Amino acid sequence: MSKVLVRPLKDGPYEIRGTMDLVGADGTTQETTEDIYLCRCGHSANKPFCDGTHKKMGFQAPGWARPSSRG
Repeated sequence: MSKVLVRPLKDGPYEIRGTMDLVGADGTTQETTEDIYLCRCGHSANKPFCDGTHKKMGFQAPGWARPSSRG
């Protein structure tokens, strides 16, 4: 299994990198190696993907993720 990187970008979306399967609403899957950017601000017109609206909305969030306390 290859690694997938999930990184929150400062004041922006989640960046997803690696080889992964995308699952559509109809349950079909498609493997991709393209970088994917997922909306964190909630204002994208192309959810769950980022369309850059966070810049217009002044979205602010740290560019790091706190490790989970789950084992």
